Amino acid sequence: MNEQNEKICLNCNRTESQIPLLTLSFKGDANYICPQCLPVLIHKTHTLADKLPGMEIVPTAAQ
Repeated sequence: MNEQNEKICLNCNRTESQIPLLTLSFKGDANYICPQCLPVLIHKTHTLADKLPGMEIVPTAAQ
C-alpha cells in the first residue's frame, strides 16, 4: 500500500474511490487488484513479478 494506507490496484494504480478493488494476499502482505486487471494476474502473472517481491515465475509447459 502507499504511504497514506490508501488501497490501490497493484497493476493500474487506481484507488478504491475510482474502482472496486479485490483483496489478495501474498507472503503475508495485503495487496489489491481491480476487476479489469484481474486477467493480468491470472494470465500474465510475470508482468506483476516486480510488484510482488519474492514471487517466483515458474515456466509453463509448451503446448
